[in-house]
Amino acid sequence: MKTFLVVNPRSAGGQTGKRWAELSAQVNRAIGEFGHGFTEGAMDAARIARKAVQDGYECVVAVGGDGTINEVLNGFFHDGRAINPRAALGIIPRGTGGDFRRAFGWDLELDSALARLRSEHTEPFDVGFVEYVNHEGKPEQRYFANIASFGVSAVVAHEVNTSSKALGGNLSFMWGTVKGLVKYSAPKVRIRADAGSQDPVSVTVVAVANGRYFGSGMCVAPSALTHDGLFDVTVWSGYGLNDFIFKSKGIYNGQHVTWKGTRQLQCRSFEAESENGQEVLIEVDGEVPGRLPAKMTILPGAIRLKV
Repeated sequence: MKTFLVVNPRSAGGQTGKRWAELSAQVNRAIGEFGHGFTEGAMDAARIARKAVQDGYECVVAVGGDGTINEVLNGFFHDGRAINPRAALGIIPRGTGGDFRRAFGWDLELDSALARLRSEHTEPFDVGFVEYVNHEGKPEQRYFANIASFGVSAVVAHEVNTSSKALGGNLSFMWGTVKGLVKYSAPKVRIRADAGSQDPVSVTVVAVANGRYFGSGMCVAPSALTHDGLFDVTVWSGYGLNDFIFKSKGIYNGQHVTWKGTRQLQCRSFEAESENGQEVLIEVDGEVPGRLPAKMTILPGAIRLKV
C-alpha cells in the first residue's frame, strides 16, 4: 500500500524527532519507500494527513500518541465525509498514555508496528463524531478514534495536559486523577441514548466508548469493539477519591462494571446537556476541546484500520 507517515517529533519525550534518521531507516527496510511529514503545532497532523489522503496515499500512519492518532483520524474526513473510505489508518505507537493501542493488545515495539504495516490485512473501523461547544462558546465538531467523555475525566485530562509528564504516563494520570477528584463537584447532567428519554444523572464520569481504555490504562468499557457499529457507554455515579484509592484495581481491570455506581448501555448516538448551566468539560481522545452540550454519533466502518 502507498504509505505516508505523519510524525509527531515531540512524542516519546522528544525521542521520535531525535532518532528520526534511525527510525525512518527501519521503516524503509520494512515497507520500502514512504512519504512523511512532521507536525509543528495543534491540528497539524490533521492537515498533513488530509493532504496525504487527497494525494492518493492508501495508508496514513500516525507516529505518536493518542492525540496524534486523533488528529490523523480527523484528516481522513473533509466536508463531513470520509475522503476515501478504503484508506487505512496505521499506527506506530510513540505516546505517553497509549490507551488506543491497549484495546488491540499492541505493544510499543517498533518491530510489531512494522509487521502490521507490512501486512495487507485491514478491518473496518468505526469512527466517533462529536458535536460540542468550544472554549470560546462556539459550536465545534471533531472525529474521535477511542473515547469521548465528560465529568472528572475531562478535569483530569486538563490537569495532565497542562502539567509535566516527567513521571511517565501512568503516574502522571494517577496524580492528575487525585488532583482532579479533590476539586471536582459532580454536576447534574441530562443524558439521552438514541431516541430514548432524557435521564438526569449525577455524573462522576460518562465515557462514550469506541475503544476500551482511557486515563492511561483504565478499562472503562471492557466489551467495546471498534467494528460493531455501536458505542459502549459507561456511566459512573457517586465515585470519589476514596473509591479511586481503594478500588483502583477494579477500575483498571474492568471489574467496576459490577459495582453499584456503574451503569452500561450501547447506542448509536448519545446526547448530554448540563441540567443547571454548570460548565461540564468534555474530553476527546485525551484532549479537552470544549464543554457540554454535546452529541456523539457513531459512523460504522467509516474507514479501515491496519491490524
